[in-house]
Amino acid sequence: MNKGRLIVLSAPSGCGKGTMLEQILKDESFFCSISATTRAPRENEIDGKNYYFISREEFRKLIAENGVLEYAEYCGNYYGTPLKPVNEMLENGKNVILEIEVKGAMKVKKLRPDTLMIFILPPSVAELRRRLNKRGTESAEVIEARVAEAASEIKIASQYDYVIVNDALEVAVNDFKAIIKAESMKTEFAGELIDEVIKNA
Repeated sequence: MNKGRLIVLSAPSGCGKGTMLEQILKDESFFCSISATTRAPRENEIDGKNYYFISREEFRKLIAENGVLEYAEYCGNYYGTPLKPVNEMLENGKNVILEIEVKGAMKVKKLRPDTLMIFILPPSVAELRRRLNKRGTESAEVIEARVAEAASEIKIASQYDYVIVNDALEVAVNDFKAIIKAESMKTEFAGELIDEVIKNA
């Protein structure tokens, strides 16, 4: 059985990454990595589904034992990607998606250069602003701060392997699937297939 592929998926807030992931994860060959955090669970959040909720001591132990692929401290709490479940899923042939922001993505790229890096773009910054306004959940000041942060993140998109413009959901999801299909056909990942063809010659 071929090992799965580690995939980083990043996007500014408002690009529809979550909606895309819902569609992608209908395919059982994909698994979205669950992050660990030291913050307390919010209402309706489930341990092992939304996050792995662990203590600061447990998180620091993971760091000391190189048990996290990437991590950051935000508002007094640790957030990171536990390495063990990621490696287990990859060994079982699952394509593991890390839904992380650009700083964490760059750390993963450095540690695991074979990671497939995909960045989701909005059709335009103006459209991104319109989508954030449409939510109606944040003030104008917060929205402008998010737009400014998005512009900063988009500048890093050139360091990813692929970019997908999420203008129409179905098209964006199909673009993602096309990337995965093309990557699976690269000779560096098709060793078992080549051996099988030769064996049956």
